[in-house]
Amino acid sequence: MTEHVENTGPLKGIRVFDMSRILAGPSATQILGDMGAEIIKIEKPGQGDDTRKWGPPFVKDASGKDTTESSYYLSANRNKKSLALDFTTPEGLAIAKKLIGSCDILFENYKAGSLDKYGLGYEQLKAEFPKLIYCSLTGFGHDGPYKDLAGYDFLIQGMGGIMSLTGPADGMPHKIGVAYCDLLTGLYALNGILAALYHREKTGEGQFIDIALLDSQVATLSNAGQYYLTSGKVTPRMGNAHPTIVPYEAFRAQDGDIILAIGNDKQFAEFCAFAGRGDLSADAKFATNANRVRNRAEIVPVVAQIIAQHSQKYWIENLEKRGVPCGPVNTLDKVFGDPQVVARGMVTEMAHGASPDPVKLIASPLRFSATPVSYRHAPPMLGANTDEILADELKMTPDEILNLRHKGVV
Repeated sequence: MTEHVENTGPLKGIRVFDMSRILAGPSATQILGDMGAEIIKIEKPGQGDDTRKWGPPFVKDASGKDTTESSYYLSANRNKKSLALDFTTPEGLAIAKKLIGSCDILFENYKAGSLDKYGLGYEQLKAEFPKLIYCSLTGFGHDGPYKDLAGYDFLIQGMGGIMSLTGPADGMPHKIGVAYCDLLTGLYALNGILAALYHREKTGEGQFIDIALLDSQVATLSNAGQYYLTSGKVTPRMGNAHPTIVPYEAFRAQDGDIILAIGNDKQFAEFCAFAGRGDLSADAKFATNANRVRNRAEIVPVVAQIIAQHSQKYWIENLEKRGVPCGPVNTLDKVFGDPQVVARGMVTEMAHGASPDPVKLIASPLRFSATPVSYRHAPPMLGANTDEILADELKMTPDEILNLRHKGVV
């Protein structure tokens, strides 16, 4: 459990006016927060980020009952302060602009142009705040025929091609089990923001970052996308198999599934030698990866029969000793119990106002030698920091804050 933790991150002193919701934006700003930035999360009074209600599971209160804090919300909102603010009102807009003036970054994920009508678009703010880095994350970007459409991770997985590559070769395409497009777009946005901060450090200039879910998904088709661009042929869906490496897929051992990831001919020969099937690697049909790809239908069933004869542990321990990549297909209980995951501290605990017990959160994978990440604030409850921000930063009196609350501004 962490309380009153010192901010040691490399982005200490950077402030973010975070108008993002759901996952893509919040995942990016959480990483900024882990690295020391101060994140002011803007939420609609009485409603908040939609993901607060995306459960169960929810955090349990002292009596064991569900609160309104979902596990989904907890996953992307650490190291933030929640300001409940209706920026569509004149008073709320005035507060927003005062806070933006003290921030380095504005991050929003509204539909393209939506904030212009409130005076919060980049073109409206850049003259007043020339050093502001404004990141707009949308489904389809700020131009093109789809720019006015809303984007959702599942739809983008379909439109952007990744679903066509995922799932059994002869069955329905499958989405990835987490919001893959959201998270990848958040990471691209984060990289853009860090580059823009570096540019501003050198020039004093802020800038606009236009990042889209569909663009990011197309970019991360990577070698699968290049397969099509190079060959002109649609990249096949192959389940757990690899289109250009064999054997490189999941196999069923006696007591569970393993991944055999043979990437070169030496590894294949080592596998065959250990399995007592040196004849396979000596056969010209299978001796090279190119020929194994050509003769996939013949060699893969043979490998499957070999793997099925022994346990996961047998294959993993013995093949690793011979430099043959092999590992388990873990369920999440085994992931979080894995000794390497435990040793690397990939779970952290933080005190949370909704629960009598600390909540467990997935930790940051970043390891800095001089400026380590820090876990200073648990994912905030809706509006938890409203009074603090208004009083400390804007010097409002308790009566002024109460008046705004009565009007529904905060």
